[in-house]
Amino acid sequence: MVAVLCVAELCMERVLPQTEVMHEPVCQERLQIVVDDWLGAHEGYTLESASCQSLESLRDRAAAVTETAPGHFVHEGRVADFVPDSAGDLANTGFIAGSSGVAVIDSGTTRQVAEALYLAVRLSSTLPITHHIITHVHPDHSLGAEVFKEAGAEVIGSAGLRPAALNANPVFSDNLLRLLGPRAFHGTSPITPDRGIESAETINLGGRPLHLQAWPTSHTNSDLTVIDENSATIWMGDLAFLDHLPALDGSIVGWIQLLSRMAGSPDGFEYSVSQMVPGHGKAPVEFPDGVVPTLGYLETLAAEVRQSISDGESLTEATKHIGKAQRGDWQLFDEYHLRNVTNAYVELEWE
Repeated sequence: MVAVLCVAELCMERVLPQTEVMHEPVCQERLQIVVDDWLGAHEGYTLESASCQSLESLRDRAAAVTETAPGHFVHEGRVADFVPDSAGDLANTGFIAGSSGVAVIDSGTTRQVAEALYLAVRLSSTLPITHHIITHVHPDHSLGAEVFKEAGAEVIGSAGLRPAALNANPVFSDNLLRLLGPRAFHGTSPITPDRGIESAETINLGGRPLHLQAWPTSHTNSDLTVIDENSATIWMGDLAFLDHLPALDGSIVGWIQLLSRMAGSPDGFEYSVSQMVPGHGKAPVEFPDGVVPTLGYLETLAAEVRQSISDGESLTEATKHIGKAQRGDWQLFDEYHLRNVTNAYVELEWE
């Protein structure tokens, strides 16, 4: 189903996901009900038109995905900042299919990005989308989640995700509407997860167990990883970055401790892992080698901040030189490094 939905004077066509793939007569029968329900949940929107369209007719709007192992699909987001021409398609997302259901991992920043991923799922499988797993609170991974809620998925994150999202989503929405523009952000309505995982849990998609693990504060206070046992792949969320400079919003001490554990003892997991999908950059890559660039950046940052504090430098003085030797190693260095230095300094000065 698609509908042209208007807010203010901006009208755009949106995909309205369903819990099952429908044939034309069933779609026509349910179309008005679905549209009315959507409008009732989205204040300020009005309907211009609605229609039933085949998946094939929407193929060119689907996200590009790579099947990296049987039933395991990855979409690589752009290594870019939040600008209008990015449409918010900045994070690595994807989905995993078993014999009875599909789990989607992260959604992207906007409804537009999430709809594209939904179409990629539907062009690959007619199985129900049973789970939508959010790796952490940041908007480039989470704000499009409503699309998969509409598709019938249970939305899952760490136990820390719900309070983090309740606090941050209004600010994220205001900022991203400004940064991306109303066309890219059209139809986007942040939601909170249906439930949170305190420590670890396994879900099964039918012969396809996924092992979910919540972590202490590291990149953020809501980090979660997913291990697909069948492909020996771990989805790291933003616990690991490639190409894109890491962004520190949690604890540099906690993040270094976690990645050091992973890099030094990959066999410490209960389940075998040989490759990983980082939150940003090339995917998949070998594990644990793929965590080394992020760990190296963080260790250098922490060491230089500690030295600066020991030398009696103010934060203003510290930001002028700390970590600058790594500038050529990462994209978006100027956009994120100063914030990383500030957050690390504030944390480490009270050690």
